[in-house]
Amino acid sequence: MNGTAPTGSPSSPAPLRVGLVGYGLAGSVFHAPLLAASEDFALAAVTTGNPERAAEARAAHPGVRVAASPEELWADGLDLIVVASPNKTHVAVATAALEAGLPVVVDKPLAGTSAEARALAVLAEERGLLLSVFQNRRWDNDFRTLRGLLDVGALGEVQRFESRFERWRPRPKGGWRESGAPEEIGGLLYDLGSHVVDQALVLFGPVVSVYAESDVRRPGAEADDDTFLALTHANGVRSHLYMSATAAQLGPRFRVLGQRAGFVKHGLDPQEAALREGLRPVPGAPWGVEPEELWGRLGSGESPLTGGGTPVPSLPGDYPAYYAAVAAALRGTGPNPVTAHEAAATLAVLEAGRRSVREGVTVRP
Repeated sequence: MNGTAPTGSPSSPAPLRVGLVGYGLAGSVFHAPLLAASEDFALAAVTTGNPERAAEARAAHPGVRVAASPEELWADGLDLIVVASPNKTHVAVATAALEAGLPVVVDKPLAGTSAEARALAVLAEERGLLLSVFQNRRWDNDFRTLRGLLDVGALGEVQRFESRFERWRPRPKGGWRESGAPEEIGGLLYDLGSHVVDQALVLFGPVVSVYAESDVRRPGAEADDDTFLALTHANGVRSHLYMSATAAQLGPRFRVLGQRAGFVKHGLDPQEAALREGLRPVPGAPWGVEPEELWGRLGSGESPLTGGGTPVPSLPGDYPAYYAAVAAALRGTGPNPVTAHEAAATLAVLEAGRRSVREGVTVRP
């Protein structure tokens, strides 16, 4: 069907058949469980050349076809290809799928450069196919809650946005994500940076300048593991974004300062941890809910030592909403939830950050 709505009753269309490329962390923990839990999709095929991962895929998703290479999927009559393979393969696999006439979802980062992302966007547009980017952190509970506060003007005019995605991993885990080889597109700038920059652009719009600091701090590490970005948005908001694997004490996930009030939120959205534990979203059942003691606080002038501010109930995290939106886009009833052009804008900021580190200057992306 290649992206057209499948036959079936209007109230209950047949599930869209999906081929998943890659069954590592992204494929097995995020994409496969979310697709399998959705009434809109059927996980029909998985590609992996790793026998252990192939066995895991068959055990977790009975009846799924396991192929050794993505090319084996192009003639399977699928409705969507999801690319969750290593970063360096994203462009080649997405290009081949689009040229085969298949809509595509690509895990972030879409590409290694903004130019490659824009070229993929053009190809998809020329073929009339969906190309969407899996920016799941737009559906984190903290981001959804903050966005709601900004929509109603609860902070007044925002002056500074601080966002931290920090971890304490004093020893490198290895693998391509921590590789220093340029072709692997590893390191925190492109990994966690893809999330925090995307969120900043969604909230506050285009960026006019980028300053960055980036270090390789852990013994034996090859790629950046402690990185900072300072962005100036066209509307005057300044975003300070921190990504670290070396944070022995974690800072607040968000600290947002406005003319009327500030919002401080600690802790990560619970969905990734739940998925890693094998839990799955069930339609109609609670998902992405965090305890009250982790809610953010809204206020002005109070000391955090006394718990100042008013607790703001966290909206539930909702990763399933991304794939629900993809299904709607494929069926012609909704927009693409994350476009390749948006991904290109994020990559332009990351490229500017890399240049800022290399040359020690502030860069206009």
